[in-house]
Amino acid sequence: MDAQEEAYRAEACELLAELEASLLELEEYPEDMELIGRVFRAMHTIKGSGAMFGFDAIAAFTHNVETVFDLVREGKVLVTKELINLTLSAGDHIRDLLDSQGGGDAQREEEIIRAFRELIPESESGEDPPTDPEGEAAPDEGPEPSGTLSTYRIRFRPEPDIFTGGTNPVHLIDELRDMGECRVVAHTDKIPSLSDIDPESCYLFWDIILTTDQAENAIRDVFIFVEDECELSIDRIDDDNAEDADCEKIGEILLKRGDLSEEDLETALKRQNLLGEILVAEKVTSQAAVSSALMEQDAVRRQISRRKEEALAASIRVSADKLDDLVDLVGELVIAQARLSQKAHTMNDVDLVSIAEEIEMLTGSLRDNAMGMRMLQIGSTFSTFRRLVRDLSAELEKQIELTTSGEETELDKTVIAYLKDPLVHILRNSIDHGIELPEERREAGKKACGTVHLAAEHSGGNVLIRISDDGKGLDPEAIRSKALEKGLILPDADLTEKEINGLIFAPGFSTASQVSDISGRGVGMDVVKKSIEQLRGTIEVESTLGVGTTITLKLPLTLAIIEGLLVTLGEGFFIFPLTAVEECVELPPDEAARGTRFLNIRGELVPYIRLREEYAVGAPKPDLEQVVIMEAGGQRVGVVVDSVVGSQQAVIKKMGSVFKDAPDISGATILGNGSVALIVDVNKLLDLKL
Repeated sequence: MDAQEEAYRAEACELLAELEASLLELEEYPEDMELIGRVFRAMHTIKGSGAMFGFDAIAAFTHNVETVFDLVREGKVLVTKELINLTLSAGDHIRDLLDSQGGGDAQREEEIIRAFRELIPESESGEDPPTDPEGEAAPDEGPEPSGTLSTYRIRFRPEPDIFTGGTNPVHLIDELRDMGECRVVAHTDKIPSLSDIDPESCYLFWDIILTTDQAENAIRDVFIFVEDECELSIDRIDDDNAEDADCEKIGEILLKRGDLSEEDLETALKRQNLLGEILVAEKVTSQAAVSSALMEQDAVRRQISRRKEEALAASIRVSADKLDDLVDLVGELVIAQARLSQKAHTMNDVDLVSIAEEIEMLTGSLRDNAMGMRMLQIGSTFSTFRRLVRDLSAELEKQIELTTSGEETELDKTVIAYLKDPLVHILRNSIDHGIELPEERREAGKKACGTVHLAAEHSGGNVLIRISDDGKGLDPEAIRSKALEKGLILPDADLTEKEINGLIFAPGFSTASQVSDISGRGVGMDVVKKSIEQLRGTIEVESTLGVGTTITLKLPLTLAIIEGLLVTLGEGFFIFPLTAVEECVELPPDEAARGTRFLNIRGELVPYIRLREEYAVGAPKPDLEQVVIMEAGGQRVGVVVDSVVGSQQAVIKKMGSVFKDAPDISGATILGNGSVALIVDVNKLLDLKL
């Protein structure tokens, strides 16, 4: 697949996501013309770009949808639930065509096209377009002008590099020809000599005089997907209200088109005075007023030009693979910088230390910028779930509203990619098992329409994502009974409410009385927990029977580089994620003799574990040990280590298969002296040991 096809696929996926969001919003506000316009423009761009990049099947199919929404814009077709459902199905089919290299379900496509054509009023529909022997629609011959005709002057001046994006200007002009009577003049005076021609550059521009029954917006839609790659002007040159209007003089037409400067016109008409001079001579205005008007005109022109240049330079599309390569290189640079800093301090060379500190500052800025480029707003993920909630609530005959907050919260693109499936499963559970049927909700004194709320917020170096519903909540007794039945707990086990709720993450656990096609067979929540833990995150459940349930995901901002606390055990080095660390204290010498495994931290008893015992470190322990106090699972826990070195940027490296049986080790990093430090997964360590 070439780069142009890949670029089209990426653009089409973005447009389909925008289309789906616009349709779901349009379902709530069916008379919003701005939303209707967004749907039409998305379809028009998918169709136009598809035709230019060789995706003819997509272009032909999308044309049917675009035709209906053009009638919607004109008020000839109403926005109904049937139209929304049909357009959503059309978007799904376009995705299938993208994934199947232009194939797809032909029968489904035919059914969708037939349904769209049935929505077109008889006064607007003609005979079906003829098909060729292959079964494809023949090219559209264009509509016959009818009703009120208007004449437009169109100046289309593409950028010289327009060919590099796969755009053929001739196709755009042909589309204008289909709209009515069209006369075209190509300007060739900028074509250089044969020896100087660049075959990949466009030297032509066109003037088109179009007489059509279409509105100006329809003409602009032709150029909608190249509007940033050309200079385009569209002016209506006739006047419906002028019965005896004189034709414009040639000089005026040339001036309006920009083909003639005022200076050149003044030279040609030397024996005549300019309009400004005539007005000043007749004392109907002053020279200062004329000069001011010209100055204002020039300032407006400059401002428009400046805004266009800023808009073109505002963003650039970069391949995700290139971005990942950049982050990998920055990671290696961080390691090299750490080695340089350590060498500089070892040599005690003041100049070298100064250079190392400057390199450290620059490396830190480069790291932050590279990581920032990987960050995406989670709102784009949230918006994809509106369709899921809409479809499932209709299938289950429930009334459910999805609300969101914190959409601007940013998260690493890799984390977002792995997060989608767990969120889908949690939402399915909330919709299927959480939210009650409208009759049940009314009997419980609730609104018939249930609510599922998605929220995101930053918390230190982590992001908290909460999925809340106002459904029936979890039943602690039902969970306990099912856990006893499956042998997950002992009959006399004394569990807190939090521990009982945590049982829903046990493999195969489910309190559902019957199997559901929506949320599965109880084999999903344990997979959700494993998926979140693979992202070095945690998952917690809070629920009140009859009120609702909230599931909280705590995730790291990024999976590539973290700030860590470097500690030692014997001759080995270990790193704790700094976001989990609260403080470091010394272990009292008499604490080991008591054997209580509790520390008194400012009046609070904090349990601790000895890491050298857990990792079987045989080297002699130091006289004075350190305790790293961390927060995990809502409680404070201490981890005893030999010494605390300090904070350390850790470029995370994946572990080999030899560490597959070490679930509490999430990765490794290379230190400045070339040593390897293991990164400890604090949550898994404490889950295993407490």
